[in-house]
Amino acid sequence: MDFNNTEIAFRSKSDKDLAWAYFLFRILANTKLVIFANKLLGLALSLKIPIGWIVKPTVYKHFVGGETIDGCQKSVRLLEKYKVKAILDFSVEGKESIEDIEHAVKETLQSIKNAASDPNVPFAVFKPTAFTRADILEKVSAGAKLSAADKIEADNFRKRVNTLCQAAYDANIPILIDAEDSWFQKFIDDVVTENQMQFNKEKAIVYNTLQMYRWDRLDFLKQSYEHAKANNYFYGVKFVRGAYMEKERERAKEKGYKSPIQPDKESTDRDYNAALKYCMEHIDRISIFNGTHNEYSSQYLADLMAEQGLEKNDSRIYFAQLFGMSDHISFNLGNEGYNVAKYLPYGPVQHVMPYLFRRAEENTSVAGQTGRELSLILKERERRKGKK
Repeated sequence: MDFNNTEIAFRSKSDKDLAWAYFLFRILANTKLVIFANKLLGLALSLKIPIGWIVKPTVYKHFVGGETIDGCQKSVRLLEKYKVKAILDFSVEGKESIEDIEHAVKETLQSIKNAASDPNVPFAVFKPTAFTRADILEKVSAGAKLSAADKIEADNFRKRVNTLCQAAYDANIPILIDAEDSWFQKFIDDVVTENQMQFNKEKAIVYNTLQMYRWDRLDFLKQSYEHAKANNYFYGVKFVRGAYMEKERERAKEKGYKSPIQPDKESTDRDYNAALKYCMEHIDRISIFNGTHNEYSSQYLADLMAEQGLEKNDSRIYFAQLFGMSDHISFNLGNEGYNVAKYLPYGPVQHVMPYLFRRAEENTSVAGQTGRELSLILKERERRKGKK
């Protein structure tokens, strides 16, 4: 796989688009500026100062599909043109009122319905924290004593997740359940397993997400497979490296428990790739969603597929990257015939800001991420100049 083929990587972008992307990643390369801008925008949000005028035509435009499902259609159709699929992700975070929770359920049901009617949208997805209060996830995960009201809300969370998984099953659309902070995850894992046992009897419909920067996830994967085998259901799993590393380490230090995070990136990479290998060794029962911006892990899975003689478009195996990032992986994989999709976030500008903050911080904290984007964009701009 030639991930350095920038002609394919950026063929969906005009010269103007490329120039803008280069400018944006130059800004994201400035760590101090990103930190300052995030704090400033966070303050503006808390004070209810309108910020859409500056955010929408800049970072929002690059990393987000639109404010609504319909607003994402232009991006979905553009990706389709170049053999890349889209996964619409309602990226509203930090809302815990019953009205906001009910709205999130309704919106996710709508996204499932949309996926069922659009061949270029192969999955639905949701964040568990959108469907209950954070304290409920934390208390249940920790085995804390629950009040009567807490027990009702915990049961309501189970019911909401089950409603979404039932809708996905009825629509024959696989649904990805994102991972959260480690202190929320046990309850989420338990609820995901309950739904996998119910809906994955014929194939993987419900997918759990494993953050492989956690040192316990490779063992958890193996235990999950054995459970699926013993209970006769298929296991769907999405792999990511992880998104909350600093927060996880700080909380572990503050509360005096062992950090759940790997000691270094090499350990994360080792477990990530070992997980891919394990799944391929058990592909008869496991479906893989390889959510990575790492070239090696993408090539490694492609090589494992070739070794087993699997078709590039085997429905049990998907690759994915975030919209606005790593186009050199997505578009080259799509061009070669692999199943590949972009995570396409959507939602009102002011409510998607936490997602955008994380993307900005991710690009400054992941070693080489921004530099790689910049070098590839620059290479393609030079290539185009040479043709004129």
